Amino acid sequence: MSKTSILFVQGAGAGTHDAWDNKLVESLRMEIGNGFEIRYPLMPKEDDPNYLKWKTTIEKEFASPKDRIIVVAHSIGGTILINALADGMTIKTLAGVFLIAAPFVGDGGWPSEEISSMADIGSRLTHAAPIYLYHGTNDDIAPVAHLDLYKKAIPKAIIRKLKGRDHQLNNDLSEVARDIQALHQG
Repeated sequence: MSKTSILFVQGAGAGTHDAWDNKLVESLRMEIGNGFEIRYPLMPKEDDPNYLKWKTTIEKEFASPKDRIIVVAHSIGGTILINALADGMTIKTLAGVFLIAAPFVGDGGWPSEEISSMADIGSRLTHAAPIYLYHGTNDDIAPVAHLDLYKKAIPKAIIRKLKGRDHQLNNDLSEVARDIQALHQG
């Protein structure tokens, strides 16, 4: 039996891959159990993310055929991923999208010169894979209000508002792992 592949897309900031989001990947690896292969590529210029460069890197990760691919993305990595999917990036074997503390771009959210307002993003998503959104109530980087903006823009998304958790979800991805396991078994 082949393993389901999980692609983890990091957030932005100097040293984020090796000093911050690696803790999220380790939490997921510990919680998820067997049957999953986690890939965690370093995004280009992590301290100054560029939508097209990150999108290209993500697309390359999907170039080799796999049975099922689940993508987990943190912070701006999640914002870039969901926009790339809405802009037509296709992943034939996409089984699920899991966004952690992803900033929302548009009214009430963050501004961006590269990403247009996400208010209609739900109508631009063409894949059938479920979307899960996780956000801590104590997030001081991307306020939890961004989760409500996503909920309005993607009404079919599964929402997980996690009380007392910070931008890194306190480095605990147990809820994400449980949802991935349930999706995998379903």
